[in-house]
Amino acid sequence: MSPPFIHPTAIVDDGTEIGADTRIWHFVHVLGDTRVGANCVLGQNVMVGPRVSIGNGVKIQNNVSVYEGVTLEDDVFCGPSCVFTNVLTPRAFVERKDEFAETRVRRGATIGANATIVCGTTIGQYAMIGAGAVVTKDVPAHALVVGNPARRIGWVGRAGDRLDSDLVCPRTGEIYALSDDGLTLKETRQES
Repeated sequence: MSPPFIHPTAIVDDGTEIGADTRIWHFVHVLGDTRVGANCVLGQNVMVGPRVSIGNGVKIQNNVSVYEGVTLEDDVFCGPSCVFTNVLTPRAFVERKDEFAETRVRRGATIGANATIVCGTTIGQYAMIGAGAVVTKDVPAHALVVGNPARRIGWVGRAGDRLDSDLVCPRTGEIYALSDDGLTLKETRQES
């Protein structure tokens, strides 16, 4: 494992924890009391924190701000210019820092370019948020959602491929089953 790479134009405040093999690129700002896991990539012009937790293997593309109240679990992908909000009723002249609503993006989820994630929602593990979607409510595990407001149009496997009605991943052969919070991995199909 290598120490993190921090580009000379990036600012990493005191009180942060940056994991091994993480790469922090041009004009990034990581604010205090923030944890960024190992093997992450923070693209150009990313802002994270304060008091944010980012898991291992997370990729945050250019021009994304991850505000206080947002948690990104392991292996999350944030597409370019996706947006996280942190207050439901913002006003420039009203201080609402005590009203930050928590947002959690579960393991392996993908957020497409220019998507907006309204605060107070949870995106289930391995869910896929389409480019430009506006997420206003919780997204089930493995759901494929698009539009404004975002609505489920299908399911995806862990590898990101869309599943047919048999819920078998065409790439890996993994078999999924419906559960209370979306899909769960049932078994891996053994090819002969």
